[in-house]
Amino acid sequence: MKNEFQFKSIYNEYAKLVYNLSLHYLKNQEDAQEATQDVFVKIYKKIEGFNNKSSLKTWIYRITINHCLDVIKSKNRKLRTLFSREYEDNDKIDFDHPGIKIESKEAVERIMGAIGELPENQKTALILKSIEGLSQKEIAEILSIKEKALESLLSRARANLKKTIKWKTRH
Repeated sequence: MKNEFQFKSIYNEYAKLVYNLSLHYLKNQEDAQEATQDVFVKIYKKIEGFNNKSSLKTWIYRITINHCLDVIKSKNRKLRTLFSREYEDNDKIDFDHPGIKIESKEAVERIMGAIGELPENQKTALILKSIEGLSQKEIAEILSIKEKALESLLSRARANLKKTIKWKTRH
């Protein structure tokens, strides 16, 4: 039987982390809240199989990132289906992140939009480093890559982000 106290303790310690990371990926509070619930259901079901090969925090990051990427892929499939039926989606991204205090909402939307266009591994590395503030060692462990490979990945992510932002400001 699962240890309810252990799960509640994990939830209390990591719920905010899971929600904030989900919000970075999904860019709206309702989706982030739903993702947080889904992630903790997964954690609850898999906690007995946690093998301590990595830290609990790293394991939770991996579950959260993978879940968010799955949600994004699912949404993209739905959008492609809608576009293929010649419907138009005029909804703007609901960007209401409580942790970011930048005066220009448009600038934040532009930056987050540009981050969202990066390849998944670059986006993940950049979010974990720049927004979540994790160390390179922690990020390398989460992504299961060497720190040198992470440095290269972050460098490419920053370069691509600059190119995307420059192109968008010109057009």
